[in-house]
This record gives sequence, C-alpha cells and structure tokens, in this order.
Amino acid sequence: MYIYGKNVAKESLRSDDEILKVYLSRNFHDEEVFQLIRKRKIKTTFLDSQVMDKKVDGHHQGIILEISEVKTYSLDNFLESIHDKDRVLIVMLDHLEDPHNFGAIIRTAEALGVDAIIIPNDRSVTVNSTVVKISAGAISYMKIVRVANLGSAISKLKKNDFWIVGTDMDGEDYSKINYPERTCLIIGNEGKGISNIIRKNCDFIASIPMSGKINSLNASVSCGIVLSEIVLSKNKV
Repeated sequence: MYIYGKNVAKESLRSDDEILKVYLSRNFHDEEVFQLIRKRKIKTTFLDSQVMDKKVDGHHQGIILEISEVKTYSLDNFLESIHDKDRVLIVMLDHLEDPHNFGAIIRTAEALGVDAIIIPNDRSVTVNSTVVKISAGAISYMKIVRVANLGSAISKLKKNDFWIVGTDMDGEDYSKINYPERTCLIIGNEGKGISNIIRKNCDFIASIPMSGKINSLNASVSCGIVLSEIVLSKNKV
C-alpha cells in the first residue's frame, strides 16, 4: 500500500511501521525526512514528478512510502492488552463507509487518548491510503481492531465491564450522561446511523442538541464532540 504526504510520511518514519520503500521526487528537500530515512536504512528511489503523480491519486508533496498493510488487532488481543486498566475508551464504527470520515475519526481519537477503534470486517470502510492520509499520521499510534460481528463484540465488551454508548438524534443530551470508566462509543453509518440491533444493545443513547437550521452533523464531527465530553468528564473525576 502507498501512503503519501510529508506529515503522514514523517509520522510513519518515526513509528514502528514496516516501510518497504521510499519514493522521492528529484527536487524533494526536507532534511528531517532524509535523516529519518538514513536512520532506518530504507531503500529510496528518486523519480520525476510526473512519475510520482501517476503512483497515487492525491497531493503527495514529493514523498510516497510503500508500506505493509496497516497492522490490525483481534478483540481478544486488545482486551488482553488492557486487562489491568481501569479507564479505557473505545470507538466502534457501525459500518461507516467514507474513508475521509474514518481518517478524521482516527485523528481525533488519537488526539483525545482513545485506546482503540473497532470496525467490522464486511460492509465497512477499510484502512486504505486515503484513510491514512486523512489521519495525518495518527493511524501509526492508534490500534485498529477488526471483528466479524459487532453484536458479538459488544457482548464481549460488556463481559469486560464496558458500557456501550450509541449516538443518535433521538437520545439523551450527551453532556448529561455520566460516562463510566470503561466506555465504548458507537458511531453509526453516515446515512442510516446505528442499526436497530446495535441500538438495542446500548446502555445509553447520546444525542447532540441542535440549535441551528441544520439538524445533523458529519459522523467525524459528532464523534469529536461526544469524545471531548467523555474525556472532559473523566478528567473531572
């Protein structure tokens, strides 16, 4: 998989990502990038800008990394890694489809200290180059957990002391909810929201009151607003 752009490339080079190859345009100049490449001893190829343009569909800023697929985790692996933690915050995406939303959610979640993001294996956005680009490098520090069935994942989370918070227009004011120490926040599909079967398994339904003429928000914006409240409420304890 190719990822591209200076910010994304730098974060990947600083992390433990497996980088197979680096492509740089012949007029590329960034000493920090050169130092990171030399430190990790990664094979580098210089190309004309026109050739770089054909490799990816986006603004590469003169640098493209060829990487292995982004590492994902099983739910069991993740639960084992946090078994002794009291405070844990997870985001679950109920069949989100837009890679731009996914990338933006990863970026916000990493900034706010979310421990993992859970996505289903099918009928859902996957981790692709657009997601990595929009995350602005945050995906290098965020655990992505893939599950076969969201309902089964919720059941397992509840057995591990998690409370499940869904998001929907018809719910309780998100700022009035007392968020438990172990919380899983569910963000629904861009058009359909959270599915009925997932909603029935939620302990709370959080809603963002609207004062303007527009009665809905982008999925990544809604996620950021509710996550901020959860983190703020936990920090007050």
